[in-house]
Order: sequence, then structure tokens, then C-alpha cells
Amino acid sequence: MTTLLEVQDLTKHYPVRQGLLLAKQVGTVRAVDGVSFRIERGETLAIVGESGCGKSTTARLVLRLIEPTAGTVRFDGQEVSGAALRTLRRRVQVVFQDPYASLNPRLRVADTIAEPMEVHGIGTPESRAARVKELLGLVGLAPFHAQRYPHEFSGGQRQRIGIARALSVQPELIICDEPVSALDVSIQAQVVNLLKHLQRRFGLSYLFIAHDLAVVHHMADRVAVMYLGQIVESAAKQAVFANPRHPYTRALLAAIPQPDPRRRGLVKPIGGDVPSPMNPPPGCRFHTRCPHARPRCKAEMPTLREIEPGHTVACHFAEVLPPHVAAAEDGIAPVAAQRLALYAAARARRMEGRERPEI
Repeated sequence: MTTLLEVQDLTKHYPVRQGLLLAKQVGTVRAVDGVSFRIERGETLAIVGESGCGKSTTARLVLRLIEPTAGTVRFDGQEVSGAALRTLRRRVQVVFQDPYASLNPRLRVADTIAEPMEVHGIGTPESRAARVKELLGLVGLAPFHAQRYPHEFSGGQRQRIGIARALSVQPELIICDEPVSALDVSIQAQVVNLLKHLQRRFGLSYLFIAHDLAVVHHMADRVAVMYLGQIVESAAKQAVFANPRHPYTRALLAAIPQPDPRRRGLVKPIGGDVPSPMNPPPGCRFHTRCPHARPRCKAEMPTLREIEPGHTVACHFAEVLPPHVAAAEDGIAPVAAQRLALYAAARARRMEGRERPEI
């Protein structure tokens, strides 16, 4: 595989000001602080972490919706800046978290999906109208939906419209910013499976941001774990779930609901609160909550280093931590399987014609 997106030392700091005319800077919010990763063609990289860790800010920096303080973004080997931005807009699209806020309530669905094609000068009015009908079919909607307004659809249908809009300019990379977190569980399974189907059909790459580790387990090829603006662990999905090497990753997996009562309590959940990004602790930023913290952790910031092929960790003592209690894989598999079963059952009913499609 070849690298499609490469992010190097991406940083975003927000100045905190006060006083007359906000002229005095009194601090800095380190929203994203030196993030690096890459995405190969046809691959899904998931970024996970607690709320406020910088996941969505990273996505906006990649899209250049906000300007970075430092760092570089290279798409297909070319640095994204200046004249290259317009090309990036067409080749990289986004599916937003909130399907209610991401659509213009004054535009019909046909206009919403056709608008990116008009902006980039793709096709004629007739070909764009045909493309809209084709895209609606791809995402499981009917042609007559093109003349309706967003308020006439459910949350799952609106997210499908957002996916159709993202596909309209034939992108190579789609950034999914928590695309299923606002949906019901049964609808989540449908949308996730739709994204997987579209990836196989068109060879898409995804930057997938999510809280739900069951969704990540089903969707991702590789996982990057963020904490307080920094990536603390990155590896293939199987390695992260079966053998996490950073204490924070283990804490996230310990928070997964465990259906087997005999296995509950094997791993203690994470304690404490996330420190302020305006005043992060010295050394390792996780040491204030880490059960394995040592004096070195408080004094020296760990670097993200490779401890196994393809597995990087920012922890001084990753190699000597106690063995991981593998309860997360057992807990997450039934959740993912249940969602897949819901989708399979709904699809079977539709194939038999016993009920109207639940979209």
C-alpha cells in the first residue's frame, strides 16, 4: 500500500487573553500538541480518546478548516497549502457528527448533494441530477427523497444524505467525525456497514473518529489513542485490543461494559479527572492518573517510540508493565456482534418484503 495522508508534528495552540481589548495573553490551550500519523490507501485509521483530547481538532486541522500553529499535512506526497487547498477540498471530504446540524434546512436534498459538484465545476445540470439519483441509491435512499427537505428525514436518513454529499465529488479520503454517535444502536450498525461497503466498492480511505470502541473494533484497520492533545499509542487494531501497551489504552478498554458478570472487576476503571490543556502536567501527561507512574514519569516526557513492528507507544515503562488482563476483547465482541445481527435481521426482512426499509 502507498501512503495517502501523512501528518507530521501537527500542533494547534489557542492563546488565552484577558484585560482591556483582550490585549494580554495569560496562557495557551494546547489543543493538539505534536501529532503525527499516516493513512494508507484503502485503510481506516481510527482515533480514539476521551472528550476534549483533540480528536476533532485534529480532523479540522487536516481539512484546513482551522490553521495549524505548526506541523505539516501531506496528501498524496504534496504538502497541503496555498493553491493545493482547492484540490484537497475535492479529494478529501467529511461526514460530521450531528446529522441535524450538518445539513442546510433551506436546501432540498438534491441541492445539498449537488452543491459540491457545482462548486468544483463537475458536470452539467443534467449529469449532476443523474448523479444525485445514483448517490441516493448507493446510500439506501429512493429517488423521490431528492425533493424533500432535511426536516422530513430521521437521523439515520440524514446521515446517509451527508455520506452521499461526501461521495458526490469522488473523494479518496473521507474524515468521519463520530458519524454514528448521535444515532440509535440499530441505525449505527446500518451506517457503519454502509461505510464499509462503500470503502470496498470505491477503495476509500477513512480517518474515523469515535468514542465507541465497539464501532472502532468493527471499522478500523489501525487505531491511534489520543490523550490531552498527543498520541500515546498507535498500532494495528488487533494489537491495541488484545495487547495494549500504554496504561491509558488499558484504562479505555477497561471502561467497556462487560456482559459476563464473572469477569467484571478484573480491570479497575481509570480514576481522576483529565488535566487542563491550558496547564498540562510536566513529564508524562497521564502520570497524574496512571497506576504505574514512577518518579521519571513526572520529570521526563516520553517520546512515541516503536516497541514492536508497527506498534508505537509513548510510555517509559511499556516493556515492563504487568500483563494486560484481556477482558476487553471478550467484552467488545458480543456488542459488535449484536449490532451486526440487528443489521442482518433488518436486511433479511427487507429482502423478504415483509417490511418497509428501515433507513
